[in-house]
Amino acid sequence: MQRFALIGAGFIGGVHGANLAAHPDVDLAFVFDIDLARATDLAKRHGSRATTDLAEVFDPTAIDAVFIASSTDTHGEHLRAAATAGIPALCEKPIDLDLARAVDIVRFAETRSLPAMVDFNRRFDRDYAELQRVVTSGEIGSVELIQMTSRGPAMPPLEYVAVSGGQMRDQTVHFFDLARWISGLDPESVFATGSTLAEPRLAEYGDVDTSAVTLRLPGGALVQIDCTRRIGYGYDERIEVLGSTGMVEARRQRAGSVSRYSAGRVVDDGLHAGWFERIRGSYRTALDHFVDALENGAAIGPTLAEALKAQAIAEAATRSLTSGRMEPIEYPA
Repeated sequence: MQRFALIGAGFIGGVHGANLAAHPDVDLAFVFDIDLARATDLAKRHGSRATTDLAEVFDPTAIDAVFIASSTDTHGEHLRAAATAGIPALCEKPIDLDLARAVDIVRFAETRSLPAMVDFNRRFDRDYAELQRVVTSGEIGSVELIQMTSRGPAMPPLEYVAVSGGQMRDQTVHFFDLARWISGLDPESVFATGSTLAEPRLAEYGDVDTSAVTLRLPGGALVQIDCTRRIGYGYDERIEVLGSTGMVEARRQRAGSVSRYSAGRVVDDGLHAGWFERIRGSYRTALDHFVDALENGAAIGPTLAEALKAQAIAEAATRSLTSGRMEPIEYPA
């Protein structure tokens, strides 16, 4: 049984809190938030204890692991505190919005041999995991082209966008991680172009809501990613991998599989309303992986080093949006 402290009681903290409380091998011992009322509400729902005292959260005599799901600008400080206390950590992305600070935190955690994982949960989506297995097994030959789509149903609030780091670091970064994981290769360069079609005010933040990104892999294979913040038909996410001898795809998922037939017309169920409805189950599977690794001493991933690589791609893509050029990707040494 792993005694967990959950750091952060906002929306995503609520998701993780429910999963932690439901896990048979987890005791949700503490819920921390700077807002005591919010922490108390979440803790009461799951029979846990609320706290605003980080000393309780990072007490290795009372806690076996922490789940960092607080605001983005606090991930790094909490990860450093976990490393200092020698407490394993599962952390929401990113480690820090500033890549240099993220590298410094990861290097510190590595000196403490901290078991840590970044919650790139899409790796734990059933369809994507099978797609990656097929590619890795060589069933479709060598990878030549990967097509990825991430299309959200609605613009997030501007106050969120202002602190998100931009589309490349916030939305597309999940697919940078997937591209590395699926291909087994580190992209060498990236070209990104984008527009503000759904929300022109994003330009004030140097951000875009509609983008197309091309990654060049070693050997010349390509990855193409289209991302939009707002579409009119639900949430659309899919991946296709073309190999030298075949192709594998994880198709868009509908909310249901019922088709209604009438004269001259077939009506199918539409797509999921939002991103959370589409990938909800992957959060549970990611937690299962982390807990199992702690219980059995198995390898943990995505690792902090892998998260840094995805963030390095996002940094280069963000530069490309401004420069209009193919940018080299500089990975942390």
